Amino acid sequence: MENEYISQNFRTKRINHAIDVSAKMFLQNGIENVKMTDIADECGIGVATLYRYFGTKTGITIAAMTHLWDEMKAMFSGVFDSPVFKSQTGLKQCSDLMRMFIVLYDAHPTFMKLLSEFDLMIIRENVPKEKLQEYDKSILNFYPVFERAYHAGLEDGSVREIERFQLFYVSFAHTFMELSKKLIQGELLPSDDFSHATKELETVIDAAVYYLKK
Repeated sequence: MENEYISQNFRTKRINHAIDVSAKMFLQNGIENVKMTDIADECGIGVATLYRYFGTKTGITIAAMTHLWDEMKAMFSGVFDSPVFKSQTGLKQCSDLMRMFIVLYDAHPTFMKLLSEFDLMIIRENVPKEKLQEYDKSILNFYPVFERAYHAGLEDGSVREIERFQLFYVSFAHTFMELSKKLIQGELLPSDDFSHATKELETVIDAAVYYLKK
């Protein structure tokens, strides 16, 4: 029984190490440019063992992306529970929360670029939704805090009542994430000019805040 526990613990450590290593390699080189043999060599294990743990490269990629989102959540954990944040008006809290998307864009551009590549991989590989459940749970979700800020704004009179508030939030979040991905991919068309990328993102936030304001 003890030997079985030791064996299982060893296996878990190797899996977690492989996930951490692959996440770092994807950030540095992109998903397409990293092979299973590269990950195996970096981890110091056989490629057959890697396939036994994760099944496919898609499997380890999903695990790595889930891991990266978990790290993002840990980074932002507790930021919005501070007395200073809660002492602001509901509208200012909502505005600050929206600006956290700019922090993601400015401070973690390689991660945002990786999200675009991962989305394309999901489509190309036709990954079933059930295999993305853990990934879906790991995604940094500002909505619960955003909803709390919105209700604070209703109480202090700084925001107006919106019939379908969650739809408003989802629409904003999707718009912001997709615009971020486009800006990070770089200029493609002759008319593209991303020299003021952050200003574009701020404009989206200003429009959302204006819509919220009572």
